[in-house]
Formats: sequence, structure tokens, C-alpha cells
Amino acid sequence: MTLAELRKRPHLSASAIGDYIECGLLYKLGRVDRVPMDFKADALEFGTVIHLVLGEFYEERMIGNEIPLKEVHDSFEVHWCNRTEGREDIKYAPGKDFETLLREGKELLTAWHNKLPDDDFRVLSVEKPFEFYLPNVPTPIIGATDLIEEDESGTLIITDWKTAGRAYSASEVDQNMQLTMYQSAMKANGFNDREILLKFDCLIKTKTPKFESYWTTRTELDERRLAKKVGQVWEGIKKGVFVPNDTSWKCKGCSYKSACEAWFDEEEVISA
Repeated sequence: MTLAELRKRPHLSASAIGDYIECGLLYKLGRVDRVPMDFKADALEFGTVIHLVLGEFYEERMIGNEIPLKEVHDSFEVHWCNRTEGREDIKYAPGKDFETLLREGKELLTAWHNKLPDDDFRVLSVEKPFEFYLPNVPTPIIGATDLIEEDESGTLIITDWKTAGRAYSASEVDQNMQLTMYQSAMKANGFNDREILLKFDCLIKTKTPKFESYWTTRTELDERRLAKKVGQVWEGIKKGVFVPNDTSWKCKGCSYKSACEAWFDEEEVISA
């Protein structure tokens, strides 16, 4: 079943759980009420295009082909044009526009391509959808792993591709919920007997573009903590508890800002 097909049924995902934990109202507006966004952030579209390009690269590697940098650049330009040209709903950050991000994308991909490790990992899958269940959560958890590889010892390497404006700290990588979820998903889908390594491949949008790989692992305790946290999220959703967090760092760039303000205004009228 494809990820698009999985999304048609009731489900939770790492991004949905993250939204609920960050701001219950964000979850409600976007995933329950399905309120249209005020805009699409340029960073979201940019990250999507980077994913498409990396996906193509590793699909070719899976069949023994290596895509040269020039073709990587061409791929980015094609996808960037397809997703952004003529779009009036994209909100560009100050100092950014179609052309600057086209250039930055190619520069980032150059940094990534030039630093690709010379390893012998075998590509097992690219953008592979998954579905699994956690204890006391009746709805499935769904998602897709960007890249799964295998080293010569049989260890699985699960990679998530990221674009970011800064380097990650060790604690951000070691505590990341999404990576924990990927490990739980793999164990629930036939890989419980395999050693698993996790990593972010991060294209960093600093003044001088950088590429870094951040490696980490997860323990059974990490998986149990995830299951308990998701269980509490499910209880809150089931009971209709959607607490707004209007002090979140995400508020400034939130694409549901007008709906959020309308919700607060409505509550003030009702309480009066």
C-alpha cells in the first residue's frame, strides 16, 4: 500500500504527533477541521524538492547507477520549477525568492554530493511506506522511511533526509522522536532480529552550505517511552483536548495564524 493510500484511512504519524505535542490547536486546525492554510512556506516546498532529488539519486544507486552532480542539479531545477512556478500561495522568507532558492538548492546539493561517503552499503528501499501499531493506540502509525541500507554485517541503516538552517546538536539527534518511530516501525515489520543504526543526512543552509551525517541509536527503553507518549497523545485526541500553545517558536511562521486568531476571538465572545 502506498503512503497516499495509507493517509486516506484514520492514522497518526510522526508529524501529526509532533504537531499535537507542540500545539494542540495546530493539530486540530490542520488535521481535524482541515482548515486551508494561509500560505505554504518556501522552506516546506524547498525541503520537498530536495527529498525528490535525493530519492531519485538513491533509486538509481539501488540498481547500480551513480548520478553525476550535473544531473543532480538538473533534477533539482526541474522539480523546483514544477512545484513553484506560478504559485501565488508560497510565502518566501525575507530576502528569498524563486531564483535565490534555485541557486541555494544547487549549492546545497553540491556540498552533499562532494561529501558523500565512499561506503559499500546496499540500498534496500527508498521512500518505503510503513504502518504499525503501538500498545493502547487503536489507530495505526504510518509514515515512510527516506532510505534504508544494509552494511556488510547485515546491520540496517535507516536515514532521514533533512534540510536545516543550522547544525543539529547531539541531544536533538539522540532524542528525536521520528527516528525512534522508524526503529519501532522496522521492528514491527519483520526486522526485530536485526541491528539498527539511525541517522540524519542533513543539508545545512548556512552562508557556506554544508552537509553532515548524524548517527544515533535507540534502546528498548526509548521505544517504550515513545509508546507511552503516543498513548497520551491518542487519549488527548480521543477526548477532544486541543490545548493551544500561543507561545511556541513556530507561531511566527504558522500557516494557520488567521484561523488561530479567529479561534481565540470566538472563545472570547462565547465566554462573555
